[in-house]
Parts: sequence; structure tokens; C-alpha cells
Amino acid sequence: MATREGVRPGGRSARVQESVHQAVRKLTAEFGRSGLTVPMIATQAGVTPSTIYRRWGDLSELLADVAVERLRPDGEPADTGSVHTDLHAWGEQFCDEMTSEPGKAMVRDVMACAASGGWQSQCSTYTREQIQIILDRAALRGEPAPDMDTIMDRFVAPIMYRNLFHGEPMSAQRARALIQSCLDEARR
Repeated sequence: MATREGVRPGGRSARVQESVHQAVRKLTAEFGRSGLTVPMIATQAGVTPSTIYRRWGDLSELLADVAVERLRPDGEPADTGSVHTDLHAWGEQFCDEMTSEPGKAMVRDVMACAASGGWQSQCSTYTREQIQIILDRAALRGEPAPDMDTIMDRFVAPIMYRNLFHGEPMSAQRARALIQSCLDEARR
């Protein structure tokens, strides 16, 4: 389970992972997640079910792996020239992604594997890395910026809590206000 550590496998292992991930995405779009089975995914991916069980253990682990891979950022957050606009742009994108139906489904898949650990930590790492890039840019420009914990506690956590337990996603307006409160505190 090298993907859990953030290491991408090479060669045949990478091809198997990619074909299985593609199969999960295709079949999920076609049948919904509740209709997925390991044999169905294996057939679509051109592998045996034992390959999936050996590599991922069970369906929930596989779904978490696919979700974590999809949650991995494609690149660095936009550099708009100031911490204010960088954080607002990143925050808007984060909120949009996490409150979308696919985003909420991916988070549920990751959380469903809580007993095995690792997946949630990887998602947190992705988020923290994105924020740290913005904070590092602010430091280079000499701008006052909130610290990591402030952003995680006052922005990321409320969004994730609402996604998992509240049932009603955070509004874009409320998300903007939360980011702004982090920035306001940094200027005091």
C-alpha cells in the first residue's frame, strides 16, 4: 500500500493502480458507489479480484485510495501577489471542492477507513502544504499572515465539520468571512 505514504508505485504496479482507479471512477459514475463490488471493479480494470484484495484489503480501502488521489492538488495555489488574495482564492477553491457532492463523497470515503489510519493524515498533509506555500510567499513579501493553526481551526475545520456532521454545506459567503477573520487577526 505504497500510495498511503504518498509514494507512487512504478512499472506494473503503477499500471495496475491506474487501471483500478480508472475502473472505480468509471463504474462509480455509471452505477453509483453503493453499486460497486470488488469483482465488478476487477473485471473493468482487467485484473483479478485477488489483486485488489492483496493491494487494498477491501473495497473501503480502495475507495479511500481513489479519493485521496483525487484530493491531491494538481499544483501550487495561485500566486496573486498578496496573502489576502492568495488565501481568498485558495479558500474559495477549497470550499467549492469540499462542499461539492463529489468532494463530500471523497471525504466520506476517506473517513470510512478511519480504523486503518493514514488516509486522513494524507488529506491533512495536502491541505497544510497548500496553506504553507501561501504563508511562505507572505513571509517573503513581508506581509502579516495568520499562522497555520488559525487557518486550519477557523477555516478548514468548520467546513469539514459541516460536511461530515451538519448536512448543510457552508455558504461561500460564510467561507469568505472565515478567511477574512484569519487575515484580520494577523494584522492586529
